[in-house]
Amino acid sequence: MTDLIEGPDGLLRCSWATSAPEYLSYHDSEWGRLLKGDDALFERLALESFQSGLSWIVVLRKRGAFRAAFDDFVLEKVASYDDNDVERLLADAGIVRNRAKISATIRNAQLALELPAGLSEHLWSFAPVVGPAVAGSAEPPVVRATSPESDALAADLRQRGFRFVGPTTAYALMQATGMVNDHAVGCVAREGLRVP
Repeated sequence: MTDLIEGPDGLLRCSWATSAPEYLSYHDSEWGRLLKGDDALFERLALESFQSGLSWIVVLRKRGAFRAAFDDFVLEKVASYDDNDVERLLADAGIVRNRAKISATIRNAQLALELPAGLSEHLWSFAPVVGPAVAGSAEPPVVRATSPESDALAADLRQRGFRFVGPTTAYALMQATGMVNDHAVGCVAREGLRVP
């Protein structure tokens, strides 16, 4: 099995990237690219949490509905949600309707606002100094679901009261936001190139 697959444009990509149009777009424009900012990181954290136990494609296909339902993941707005908002979200067929995950997202927003340096800076403080697949490295990425850094991030967040943020979710967040570069060696996106 190879880590690369040829895309419809003839370019080599990570093997998972071409199995659905949503994956192709996500792979080429977002996954592994540097992302900072409290609201942007909160969206990714919330979506990774909602993905727990599901396929990522389910969340990608519902992403627009999630953004609409959760006020574009603006921390202050989500943190102010009350029981009426929980009921509204549970009735929204466009999102994953899981009471525990909805409640966790609201509580996680409240807790994120309490972080002295802000959510983005706090999350990035756990990024490895050198990711497992640094751009330009000849070493292939190590296929993993967690890392010592994601273990530490998950433990820190859970200690602060965050929910649905285990080590696997934390590592997926690190991959999605460019804290680590797990694009396969030879992938067009590995070097941070803009895909045509």
